[in-house]
Amino acid sequence: MKLREPMPELTGATEWLNGEVTREELIGDKPTLIHFWSISCHLCKEAMPQVNQFRDDFKDKLNVVAVHMPRSENDLNMEEIKQSAAEHGISQPIFVDSDHKLTEAFENQYVPAYYVFDREGKLRHFQAGGSGMKMLEKRVNRVLDEIEKTE
Repeated sequence: MKLREPMPELTGATEWLNGEVTREELIGDKPTLIHFWSISCHLCKEAMPQVNQFRDDFKDKLNVVAVHMPRSENDLNMEEIKQSAAEHGISQPIFVDSDHKLTEAFENQYVPAYYVFDREGKLRHFQAGGSGMKMLEKRVNRVLDEIEKTE
């Protein structure tokens, strides 16, 4: 995905955990962080406490959606996905993308990967990898600051 491109439709999930959301529900209200992770990804698990902290700190200002992107056949076990989500405190909606439908729509190749969309649903920031949470926070704050200036 390129910057300023619109958020893809959130369709093609094998299953949703912790509730289902649509693109329409996420746009117009507040910015959205969509993060891709996988149960076989060590960096994802290391970064998850920071993602959860982020979700909690910005809960009134930011939508957060997780996407489970399998990297191998071993990542397709739904019970393991549920167990890992519970162990790592992922309470936000989780799009289980076992068929890589959303992964393809995002043209995403990485876990962890983070996509920040403004409230109009346009991509404003992308980053991949386990580090750089400070940069992610800066980008989210920038999008939030823009909202406050326009209100």
